Amino acid sequence: MTPAKPAPPMPSRRLLLGAAAATSLAVAADLTLGARPAHAADSAYVMGYFTESPNGVGTDYGLHLAVSTDALNWTPLNQNNPVVTPTAGAGGLRDPFIMRKQNGGFIVLATDLKGTDWSYNSQTIHVWDSADLRTFTNYRRPHLHDMATHSWAPEAFWDASRGQYAIIYSSVNASGHGVLMVNYTTDFTTVSAPQVFFDPGYDIIDGDMAVGVNGVNYLYFKSSATGGLVGARSSSLNPGSFTPFSTSVAHGGTEAPTLVKSLTSNTWYLWGDTYTPNGVFYAWQSTDLAAGTWTPVDQKLYTHPVNAKHCTIAPITATEYTNLVARWGAPAWNRLKSYNYPARYVRHAGFTARIDTYPFDPYPDSQWRLVPGLADSAGISFQSVNYPTRYLRHYDYQLRLDEPDGTSGFAQDATFHRVAGLADASWASFRSHNYPTRYLRHSDYVLRVDPVSTATERADATFSVGY
Repeated sequence: MTPAKPAPPMPSRRLLLGAAAATSLAVAADLTLGARPAHAADSAYVMGYFTESPNGVGTDYGLHLAVSTDALNWTPLNQNNPVVTPTAGAGGLRDPFIMRKQNGGFIVLATDLKGTDWSYNSQTIHVWDSADLRTFTNYRRPHLHDMATHSWAPEAFWDASRGQYAIIYSSVNASGHGVLMVNYTTDFTTVSAPQVFFDPGYDIIDGDMAVGVNGVNYLYFKSSATGGLVGARSSSLNPGSFTPFSTSVAHGGTEAPTLVKSLTSNTWYLWGDTYTPNGVFYAWQSTDLAAGTWTPVDQKLYTHPVNAKHCTIAPITATEYTNLVARWGAPAWNRLKSYNYPARYVRHAGFTARIDTYPFDPYPDSQWRLVPGLADSAGISFQSVNYPTRYLRHYDYQLRLDEPDGTSGFAQDATFHRVAGLADASWASFRSHNYPTRYLRHSDYVLRVDPVSTATERADATFSVGY
């Protein structure tokens, strides 16, 4: 076979989630939802990803983890540094996938690729076992095929009819276009011969499954025909049995579908990763997978980890959530997202404070330590992460990043009092310490301290404090 022709620009990832809380642990032991055992105690989520930023400042091809209680707003762990990195193959990973196995532990799969050398054709994938996602053991690289092409975005699901796990991944068939392949395994070490799992007749990548949802199995994938994410379905899990049915969703060029079932409602989320212009996650929602239609989620409602790419999401218990945070730690910094421009984050640029559209480099320009106020410890000051001797202060009512000069005037200029958001009480606003009738707001995207009276000004002065 000739080498694979380029697939749509970015390989991706994987997942499967069909999670719903059961009523008791005894009942949960006998349930399977979304290709993994259902656990009554599931009340949170873990995300796996790698990182890339526009100029490479935040790029890292190891496994990163984040946690969430709502599958929408994420806390990166280990200061957004990797928790494990491959030691063989290309020495890096893309497109990680996390799944709870039948025995209750986790399996981690990933593409064997470091960077964007799409000509690097690895027939193997990275695999780890993990009891708790705090340690990773038995690293190995199972060989999936002998074709002169790649094994991108591996995912897995339990096929009860076979008594085996299916590993699906993006590859290229004999006619030269992208398809999803499958190998079967019981141990993610020894695998069966590859088969074509899904081939709609045109280039596709990035398969993501939801198994056994009201007796139907769903497969979402990136379609070259539409440039977006499309769903297929089947009453069985047999190779070749899936038929496309849904409308396509996209925000620019979109790939890497990730299906997530809410643990508290009948809502499904579909995450997608854009590769144009620079890579941003977007989310859609539906209460009926069978309908195949999706509504965009308001960007105010979700925030993904900074620089995250090609994610996987799996449900976890409250204890697992707590243990992950205890093991890896939550960030020592925050990001501030604009309420009325939720694609924009507070940053400094040339030491001027403003809100700019994510992503950008240097990305640490948007990271802040909220420390006790320099003039009043009951307030806060914004200390820059990448210029830790500098703080946000107002000067002629405009915000800039300066070094303290030892005066009380500077300390007061750099001190703010956090209050309920003026446009939304679940968000935050920041009142000036020494001009208490003025609030931190953006005007023409530049940050100032101004009086606030109109609805627009209240929205300008409202931010989320997250990661």
